[in-house]
Amino acid sequence: MVKAGAAPHWRPRLAPAVVLRHDRVRGADLLVMPERVVVLTGHAGTVLGLCDGERDVRGIVGDLGARFPGSPVATDVPVFLGRMRAEGWLR
Repeated sequence: MVKAGAAPHWRPRLAPAVVLRHDRVRGADLLVMPERVVVLTGHAGTVLGLCDGERDVRGIVGDLGARFPGSPVATDVPVFLGRMRAEGWLR
């Protein structure tokens, strides 16, 4: 179980059975799994798109901080990634 947020040195990547896709009809990013589809809201797809196993959490936060200055990415993103990991969607 993840407590407050993701460890800064963790290099998140999508779980093997999870695919990030953009649905043009819905205008939304989706997580597609064998028996489930999750419709992502806000910038969740942008955050998950950076989870390539190469960047660590600090790198993802830094990238997003540059893209969205003034946004609370340093606090919100690690918590979001921790929840996605707890769901089993990130490794």
